Amino acid sequence: MELDQIEVNLRNPDYQYRLKAIAALKDYSAEVAVPILRNHVHDSEFLVRSFVAMGLGKQPTADSFAALIEMVKFDDTPNVRAEAANSLSLFGKIAAPQLVKVFFQDDHWIVRRTILAALVELECANELFDVCVQAIQDEDTTVQESGVDALGCLANTNVHLSVLSQLLGLVGHESWRMRQRTVYALKRFQDYQAKEALRLMRQDEDYRVVGAVLEDLLPK
Repeated sequence: MELDQIEVNLRNPDYQYRLKAIAALKDYSAEVAVPILRNHVHDSEFLVRSFVAMGLGKQPTADSFAALIEMVKFDDTPNVRAEAANSLSLFGKIAAPQLVKVFFQDDHWIVRRTILAALVELECANELFDVCVQAIQDEDTTVQESGVDALGCLANTNVHLSVLSQLLGLVGHESWRMRQRTVYALKRFQDYQAKEALRLMRQDEDYRVVGAVLEDLLPK
């Protein structure tokens, strides 16, 4: 799409035209695309703002980074904030401290799960551990469970002893789903404490937790 047509479409009251225009900016340089994208971070349609966030993530400049920070902090739609957080992660480990800040400030489940997944991909052990500790205390069960899953990814990192301590504290969690996920996370550890915890969890009151412990013993 030619640039003049993009500009025309961005003024169209039908948001579908604006979506197509934002998507077309992928074919342009950051010098051209980023100023236009920044002008639409407050578009009235949340789908357009989501496309803006995606577009900014593909144009790694200081201006696009700043625009994404604004979106992830202040947009009133959780899906847009989550998209902005995901786009921030595309900038690499430099984005990790910002993602941690957002995690602690934004308690919406979709934002928090997006940040957990992003930090796993970035392999930022310390930052990921910090958000996992917060996640397992979340009111949303899906965030809690994602936090346990992410803890398992830290088995072979410099924080593995701290992670193990957190997991051992979940062995008696009231939710069978949390205990089941704790089993899978503990299986990544070779420490004696992890193996002993798994042995004890063979006696769990819920058959699904017991099944998770024993499934490796089943014939393939």
